[in-house]
Amino acid sequence: MKFIDEAKIEVVAGDGGNGCSSFRREKYIPKGGPDGGNGARGGHVIARANGGMMTLMDARYKRHVKAGRGGHGKGSQMNGAAGEDAILNVPTGTMVYDNDTGELIADIVKTGEEVIIARGGKGGRGNMNFATPTNRAPRKKEDGEKGEEKVIRLELKLLADVGLVGLPNAGKSTLISAISNARPNVADYPFTTKTPSLGVVRHKGKEFTVADIPGLIEGAHTGAGLGIQFLRHIERTRVIIHMIDVADPNYKDPLDAYNAICKELKCYGEKLAKLPEIIAITKIDIPEAKDVVEKLAKRLKKKGKKVIKISAVAHKGLDELLDNVAKMV
Repeated sequence: MKFIDEAKIEVVAGDGGNGCSSFRREKYIPKGGPDGGNGARGGHVIARANGGMMTLMDARYKRHVKAGRGGHGKGSQMNGAAGEDAILNVPTGTMVYDNDTGELIADIVKTGEEVIIARGGKGGRGNMNFATPTNRAPRKKEDGEKGEEKVIRLELKLLADVGLVGLPNAGKSTLISAISNARPNVADYPFTTKTPSLGVVRHKGKEFTVADIPGLIEGAHTGAGLGIQFLRHIERTRVIIHMIDVADPNYKDPLDAYNAICKELKCYGEKLAKLPEIIAITKIDIPEAKDVVEKLAKRLKKKGKKVIKISAVAHKGLDELLDNVAKMV
């Protein structure tokens, strides 16, 4: 399934029904009082979190969502029926914005949660509501109010306990496939992962979710590579596993690779830079990388960093990594 994390939709709530102007007419009661019923409210447009959805694909292809109109009032004090609500199903973690004002309407984070994003118009009152001692036969009645109309912007931020970050080819996809039920594409070239993957990890009686964020590069916060498109998916995570590939040919010093990603996180937002972090030095099974791994680990530990050496392919260090993640989560 194609991963889509943004969508714009026009939503139109239902108009309220009109009130009725009517008078009671029965045998032997030629001049009965007013009995015009009330119009009903128009239907709301409601966003509902669906735990089974992982993308905004359905929403992307819905250009318009419209709710039903409220029923008109009738004689004999009969009120109209409420307009039918329109339900827009979205994944958990969806943020709803007013596209014109930028106002955040809702942040939907619980499965089954419902939020009214466009309110139906109020129904008008029938003439039975306007009778007074001095005006016993009012003809006045109200029309229903217009329902809200707006263009909304949907933005999905994955809900995960742990986010995997690092440069392309740092081994994030290999790690998430080794520790969870996720099955991302894995290949030996940059940008294999072009969409975030979400996996559930079960470790020693504990369970948490891990998101594999597509590889960042220098300048990601300004739109370079795939970065800015997915940086927001890290915002909700509680812990970052920062993966450093000691065999990355683009960096003679692996510490430069680490610093490059830290800079991108900080430039995107201070919140990301302050998230709890575990550094995973990857691909330690490569024989020629042994000395580099040890030197890098010592340098990072001197900075007060939590460092764990792993090989997802050889399943080395994974228990230690998950033990630490479980404690932090």
